[in-house]
Amino acid sequence: MAPGRIIIEIDELVEVREALRREGRRVVFTNGCFDLLHPGHVRYLAQARELGDILIVALNSDRSVRELKGPARPILKEDERTEVMAALGCVDYVTVFDQPTPRELIARVLPDILVKGGDWGVGEIVGRAEVEAAGGAVYSLPYVEGCSTSDIITRIKERFCPERVEKY
Repeated sequence: MAPGRIIIEIDELVEVREALRREGRRVVFTNGCFDLLHPGHVRYLAQARELGDILIVALNSDRSVRELKGPARPILKEDERTEVMAALGCVDYVTVFDQPTPRELIARVLPDILVKGGDWGVGEIVGRAEVEAAGGAVYSLPYVEGCSTSDIITRIKERFCPERVEKY
């Protein structure tokens, strides 16, 4: 089964994962809001992909992003974020989850490798116990300083409406 670089529903993703497991393909999984794609995201996703044969990215739903980041987020809607993510050459599959954490999804997919950015310590990564119990590995990849969606929003506000600068 060749990588699809496609947006896929969770149930279908679980089926694809089983096929990839049978083929001996090494699956890497990550998740996040990925609200405004920036160089930190791109570098992180490229590094994640280098750890295996297939990269699955699970995006927080719009509702989930609002719950995590506040009512002003996301900046880009779910369908826009999935389209941008699926266009990246290092990403093979994109799905969206609506739960507060991806634990249930990770437990269903059981990737060979689970990764998060360096702003997460390995012990804080949701799904770690499930992946390690299944024989997989968990990594926290290097964080790129000054590259965050919150930093970008703050820079925009400083340039275009300095009277309303606050952190997002």
